[in-house]
Amino acid sequence: MAVKMSAQELMDFMAREFPQVKNDFIVEDVRDMGVTVRMPVADRHLRPGGTVSGPSMFGLADCSIYFAVLAMIGPKGLAVTTNCSLDFMRKPEAGRDLIAECKLLKLGRVLAVGDVLIYSEGKPEPVARATMTYSIPPN
Repeated sequence: MAVKMSAQELMDFMAREFPQVKNDFIVEDVRDMGVTVRMPVADRHLRPGGTVSGPSMFGLADCSIYFAVLAMIGPKGLAVTTNCSLDFMRKPEAGRDLIAECKLLKLGRVLAVGDVLIYSEGKPEPVARATMTYSIPPN
């Protein structure tokens, strides 16, 4: 299956369809069955103790899978999360952006399953891992 949306097309889609989060994530790379997404960490993402909050990391993981699915199927705004498992493994650093490396494991007619590893920029060990399932709307 060929990639149907570029990084810029995904960003333009988000600006149109989800303007409330259009500046929260940057699609840096799109490839067959995967994407790389950056979340510029700001004060609003932090929790006490100087770490990035769980909800912020969930948002990054969720949007990364969404971007990967749309990159493969095209601009279908009604694709939705149906399941999520998120493991927090290390404390992300407050002064570093988060980088999500997403890979789709299955892309079917109705469901897509993907894995996301989240890193603090410049650090080799992941800070979180997510597995998500998305429901794909009918054509």
